Amino acid sequence: MDNLLVPPFNKKHIAAALDHYSQMVARFHRGEWEPAIARSGKFVEAMLKALYVYTGNTPASGRAFKAGQIITNLQTILVGSANDSIRLVIPRACQFIYDVASNRGARHDPDEVDPNQMDANAVVMNCSWILAEIIRFAQKGMLNMDQTQGIVESLTQRKYPTIEHVDGRIYFHYQGLSAPDVGTLVLADVYPKRIMSSEVVQTIVRHHFSFKNATVALRRINHLYDDDGTGRLKALGTCLLKAETIMQTKKPM
Repeated sequence: MDNLLVPPFNKKHIAAALDHYSQMVARFHRGEWEPAIARSGKFVEAMLKALYVYTGNTPASGRAFKAGQIITNLQTILVGSANDSIRLVIPRACQFIYDVASNRGARHDPDEVDPNQMDANAVVMNCSWILAEIIRFAQKGMLNMDQTQGIVESLTQRKYPTIEHVDGRIYFHYQGLSAPDVGTLVLADVYPKRIMSSEVVQTIVRHHFSFKNATVALRRINHLYDDDGTGRLKALGTCLLKAETIMQTKKPM
């Protein structure tokens, strides 16, 4: 990926931005909303440094670095001195992401629905757009936006081959998963939404277990979910911890 961006952009800052992007998406896929949002802020900082260096300026280091100041400085560059994507469009997208990342948890009434998943969706989408746009710019018209977006999406797929969604069906590509493991993973994957118990059973069956084993497995992990009384299940915190352990200890196929 960095070969599409270096040159014209600074290798050090691009490498940092790509690392933060990968870490952000990894946490997003695991439902770790706040860590994903935090990484989006780091992505923005690295990307702003890359843009600033590109315009012939040197960003401050350490605590002296202020993302807001860099954004303002980029936007005040004389028209014609830099492309509008560098001067205005990307910095504006960075400002939105940075506002979310810097103020998560402080902007919301505690009685409201937890906004973290919505915030994470928004920042991941915007970070992906920024990455696609800066690739398009670096390639100087050689790639269009559809092509660059495809590159970004393929990067995400290569980084996360262990969980796959196909037309609403979920597949987990880990070695040695038991039926309870699959049930735990699917509950964690859809969290914080509820899922019908029948869908959990169907997912376990798709992973080459019998219907009988699938229904027994779901009963075995009943301490990991809440049932609202109509068969709609929601993962508990213990389920999320268990799923994290499974993903860390099982090898990808």
